[in-house]
Amino acid sequence: MAKLSTLCYIQRNQQYLMLHRTVKKNDVNKDKWIGVGGHFEEDESPEECLLREVREETGYTLTSYRYRGIVTFISGNGITEYMSLFTADGFEGDPVPCDEGELEWVDIDKIQELNIWEGDKIFFRLLAEDREFFSLKLVYDGHDRLVTAMLDGKEMKLG
Repeated sequence: MAKLSTLCYIQRNQQYLMLHRTVKKNDVNKDKWIGVGGHFEEDESPEECLLREVREETGYTLTSYRYRGIVTFISGNGITEYMSLFTADGFEGDPVPCDEGELEWVDIDKIQELNIWEGDKIFFRLLAEDREFFSLKLVYDGHDRLVTAMLDGKEMKLG
């Protein structure tokens, strides 16, 4: 089964807005820290999904954003997710509580200390390198262990 989603890291100064997923039951992201985003609704483009999800989860309207890459996420549990990855550096509006967890501004250099997915560490590095648009495939073992990563079609060394 394939799913389409967006993920966005909103930047303010040297911080990203991170979502600590603590609320949903049976959440694949339970207790993880992730960006904001979610699944496409019918007929949405990646940008439309991004803008809607950010507004719903944060209260913010993005005024400046960049499409950074596509992440093919293989869960190991029969689900493949194609995730459009964005960063944003402009927004307006007033924050609202998120019904999926707690939103917190985190120093970019402290992100690696959080409970994040192994594959997220790779794309944080790619974002920090300011890479042009990339394709990243992440294959997990059905749990939290990353078993394969491919960048632009070439296998990456893990560890």
